[in-house]
Amino acid sequence: MNLQRILPKNGIKIWLAIGLTMLLVACDQSQPQQPMDDMPPPQVTVATPLAMEVTDWDEFTGRLYAVESVEIRPRVSGYLQSIHFEEGSLVNKGDLLYVIDPRPYQAVLDQVRADVTRAKASLDLAENDLARAERLYKSHAISEEELDSRNKQMRIAVASLDAAKATVKEAELDVEFTHIRSPITGRISRTRITAGNLVTGGDFESTLLTNIVSLDPIHVYFTADEQNVLHYTRMDMAGERQSSRITPNPVLLRLADEEDYLHKGQMDFVDNQIDLATGTMRARAVVDNPEFLLVPGMFADVRLLGEGPYDALLIPDSAINIDQTIRFVFVVGENNTVERRQIKPGRKFKGLRVIRDGLNPDDQVIINGIQRARAGMQVTPETGTIEISSEPQG
Repeated sequence: MNLQRILPKNGIKIWLAIGLTMLLVACDQSQPQQPMDDMPPPQVTVATPLAMEVTDWDEFTGRLYAVESVEIRPRVSGYLQSIHFEEGSLVNKGDLLYVIDPRPYQAVLDQVRADVTRAKASLDLAENDLARAERLYKSHAISEEELDSRNKQMRIAVASLDAAKATVKEAELDVEFTHIRSPITGRISRTRITAGNLVTGGDFESTLLTNIVSLDPIHVYFTADEQNVLHYTRMDMAGERQSSRITPNPVLLRLADEEDYLHKGQMDFVDNQIDLATGTMRARAVVDNPEFLLVPGMFADVRLLGEGPYDALLIPDSAINIDQTIRFVFVVGENNTVERRQIKPGRKFKGLRVIRDGLNPDDQVIINGIQRARAGMQVTPETGTIEISSEPQG
């Protein structure tokens, strides 16, 4: 039979290719294959967990606030005469900041001082009249009513002198208030009023001149959720960690451009209730700031002592497997047989994972080659080591 008449030219090529492929497969199957049982056990790297003393730190986001913040307002009204500071500079407590024209208040002070002199003269006269009346009364030259009248006049003169002295003190305060001084040490803002303007003093609607914030130390405020609050409370009740209400627990700070937590502080306040709107409780720490690097209003990462120090076992995260919600590791036991061990991981510490439960100090944990390991199979273990990293603690 002539195949060229039955099949097209391309069809003959296809049939030849299929036949050649089947021939190669048959030859490959005829070659003897190595049984699976004869394959050597896979190699893995094992190491015992690293035992270290660990301290847990809880992380929050905080904002910096000045310990002292003062708005500078005048106590007396008048025209601003002069300004005695450089805007944005550091000022010390007691430094002169502003001068309000003191002349009207000085004039009032001079007047009330004259009133004191007049009141003293009136008192001297009343004392002399009383002394004379007492002598005359003894000789029965005046009546008892006249003596009593002279006594009352003397007492009125004493009261007038006291009132005049009090007026002098008030006037002296007004003159003193014309010189506005810094009540705290800190950094001053810009002046809101320039010289020559009228400023209003008093307790209400007084003119805002500027403000000053203290810098060293500085406060950092942050909030903790209800779960953290309960955790701290239960640790305090168990005697594991005292509450920050009564103990200055340590705090570490890190700014936005920093990798390490370089700034140290301590807790000094915890609020008395949970905010109903946010479900969090506000807390505060005080931090030393001798170089004035920390500025009020900045955000900062905050670490608060959570638990510890305590002894813990650590392994790398790469040695931990996940089966849905279960964390486990492979451990090489007797006869180099792989065992699956369920664990309870904790926080990271120096690049390693704290294991809270499930491992013993002498367990041979597979740290490399876990993709070749299965529970119940035999492996060829190679001893390795677990080393901490140089990354910041956390």
